[in-house]
Amino acid sequence: MLLALFLAGPFLLARRGKHHLETLSGRLGRNRDPAHGHPLWIHAVSVGEVEVAKTFLQQLNLRFAPGEQPSTLITTITPTGQQRAREALGSVARVAYFPFEFGFAQSAFLRTNRPQSLVLVEGELWPLLLRRLRALEIPVVMINGRISDRSFGRLEQIHRFAPRLLRPLLEPVSHFGVQSQQDRDRLAAIGVESQRITVTGNLKFDADSPPQHEQLGQLIGAVACSRPIIVAGSTMPGEEAMVLDAIEEIQDLDPLLILAPRHPERFGDVFKLCKDRDLDCIRRSALDQRPTLADRSGARVLLLDTLGELASTYRWAKSAFVGGTLVATGGHNPLEPARCNAPICVGPSMENFPEIAAAFDAERAWQRVVNAGELAATWRRWAEQPSEAERVANLAHGILERNQGATRRSIELLRRHAPALFQATGAEDH
Repeated sequence: MLLALFLAGPFLLARRGKHHLETLSGRLGRNRDPAHGHPLWIHAVSVGEVEVAKTFLQQLNLRFAPGEQPSTLITTITPTGQQRAREALGSVARVAYFPFEFGFAQSAFLRTNRPQSLVLVEGELWPLLLRRLRALEIPVVMINGRISDRSFGRLEQIHRFAPRLLRPLLEPVSHFGVQSQQDRDRLAAIGVESQRITVTGNLKFDADSPPQHEQLGQLIGAVACSRPIIVAGSTMPGEEAMVLDAIEEIQDLDPLLILAPRHPERFGDVFKLCKDRDLDCIRRSALDQRPTLADRSGARVLLLDTLGELASTYRWAKSAFVGGTLVATGGHNPLEPARCNAPICVGPSMENFPEIAAAFDAERAWQRVVNAGELAATWRRWAEQPSEAERVANLAHGILERNQGATRRSIELLRRHAPALFQATGAEDH
């Protein structure tokens, strides 16, 4: 790992030197603002996992009397996850970067923060850290765990030919709370004892409705100027061109497209793509600086180049497209638009959410499309037949409501395997 970092260092500094230099201290385990006492440590890799952690922590804190909530430390790996964690959880938890997988970095981190237990959100098993936690008798619980097709293929091969290599990854975890029976079966197939696996469901179903964001709504309303709004969220490279093709096919309907690329480093490229097509595009970040929006009321595309606002924009969507699905990247969370009663289009790639996708497919609670033409046709049909759009949206919302409860089950799992957290403050049993 040290050799890899040394070799990659010049490239990383050239690509994002400012960011890496600013965060290097934290990644080396030097947390300048540690959590108090012996905190509950929750590790959430990026933005999606942070949202799960937010849901979990909000419900966990309700189990305790006011002022007796456990001290909490949240770590992330990605910069976007770090930013979202500070926005969403900075008032109730300390937020830090996850330490590098170096012995000295992890020792410094553990010595400074002294966690009493670790909750891993969805995955991310680091063998060196897990070994140290086991030696310190610090319980490790996974919540909302899932084993993707890609990961399972690799882990199954290792288990078949060299099962001992998986022990440092799997044995230190006290218990695995997983999303589905398939995840349970996959863990069992690679050697995890059945008594250490519980199907708790998907915490994403339990997330709160997005905030109202009244100012955002006013800004979007000023740009839309009563036109129908279509939201394309979490788009990946190659998809923006297809989404723009679809929008251009239905220009007679005069929609406003809110386009939200998944990764912030691509905001500039997507803005350029819109300009190259002669589409009137305005960046969301520019709206706050404008004293008047009168000259932007005719914009065709609003580029959402901010973080933490996408979920709220679905409130105003007449149609929604979930990105990462028209290209083979596995898809993104469709529950955010479902929670806002927006009818949903997705492409064929939803491997990252197999159970959710199966439920939506079974009830036809969304529309599958394979190209820009089908996407445009769906948006046109829903504009011309609003009752059909409402029917699809209601089916999706019904699936969401029927699958809630994973947060409660995950908290009970933590209670069984990290009882000291609850005994110290006398949390309620309900």
